Amino acid sequence: MDDFVGQLKRQYVDFSTCLFREGFLDDQFLQLQKLQDETNPDFAFQVISIFFDESEKLFDNLSIALQQPVVDFKRVDSHVHQFKGSSSSIGAQRVKNLCDPFRKLCEDKNVEGCLQQMKHEYYLVKNKLETLSRMEQQIREASAPPPSSSRLL
Repeated sequence: MDDFVGQLKRQYVDFSTCLFREGFLDDQFLQLQKLQDETNPDFAFQVISIFFDESEKLFDNLSIALQQPVVDFKRVDSHVHQFKGSSSSIGAQRVKNLCDPFRKLCEDKNVEGCLQQMKHEYYLVKNKLETLSRMEQQIREASAPPPSSSRLL
């Protein structure tokens, strides 16, 4: 059992190291993880789950704003600014990094393709963070002591 847990932990470290190396995550993600403890071992992924929910709403709002006959670029910029802040707060570096070019395109009133690129990066990081969460859950489950068996006398 210890070998299995050790293997899971190595896979987790390798995968998370890869996410940092490829620029998906930055140090803010580590800061978020440091806020976890035994009483709330899922804290980071609870915050990330909120980010996912809010991001879906932001994408809907962006899509609606961009489909208007007269696009309110200040509103679009506001949504992108909010998205940048929330992605920055969880350490989603590649998503955050796309927000500045998108905001520049808003200033120039040219957003063709940018929303799709942001969605693509967002869904990439979402998939990777969900995988990381599942790996962390597997480690916790495999590390948990077996339930005690009580004998009936």
